[in-house]
Amino acid sequence: MKGDNHTPKLESPQELAKRLGLRITDWLLLSRALTHRSFLNEHPEALEDNERLEFLGDAVLDFVVGSWLYHHFPEMPEGDLTRMRSALVHTEQLAVFAEQIDLGRAMRLGRGEAQAGGRTRPALLCDTFEALVGALYLDGGIPAINEFLETLLIEASEDILLNNKNEDPKSLFQEWAQSQGYFAPLYVTRNSFGPDHSKVFQVEVLLNGEPFGSGEGPSKQAAAKVAAQQALIRLGLVQKQRKIDE
Repeated sequence: MKGDNHTPKLESPQELAKRLGLRITDWLLLSRALTHRSFLNEHPEALEDNERLEFLGDAVLDFVVGSWLYHHFPEMPEGDLTRMRSALVHTEQLAVFAEQIDLGRAMRLGRGEAQAGGRTRPALLCDTFEALVGALYLDGGIPAINEFLETLLIEASEDILLNNKNEDPKSLFQEWAQSQGYFAPLYVTRNSFGPDHSKVFQVEVLLNGEPFGSGEGPSKQAAAKVAAQQALIRLGLVQKQRKIDE
């Protein structure tokens, strides 16, 4: 849907709930989950942003995804379950979930944040998705979260296993370094640039003072994973580079 000057029409909480089939009764709670602090700064009538719900949703996701994996992969060892959960709840994957449900259409952002591309920024999509989970938990408990996440988790877990996305490059590189008698790799932030809402970090990974790889990303963690992946490519431990998740 388009409005004047090709500006996407903001989707109301009620429209979002209807489109996604959410069984939610507290519309103020859902509205709060969709409200970024930048919107609050420009609309004093809005009472609260979604940061507290984001905090709650983060904790709920860890538990629900862990429980879901335990029941859906009964033969998977604990270490693999931990890596799978990490792959399913990290920033980029949650941002993908948000994109899949087109959450950006309903996000209540300040004008500057919206113009800067906030509706498609992974970190902001992730935060809003976590806040939505927090709101659904408060309104309907764990059953509401299980219903909401089921299809998303099935599709994402199949993709993760098929493409080995649960193999964290930093862990793989550290395992190799230790097997060769090295100390743990050292990740050094070399630079950062860009505006606060879209900053890019440059990180280099060293072994015994020697650079083995470097990478860029929207966070130090993401850049470090790219650097580790580059080191694995240099060593011939992976055949090709794939997209690195935050």
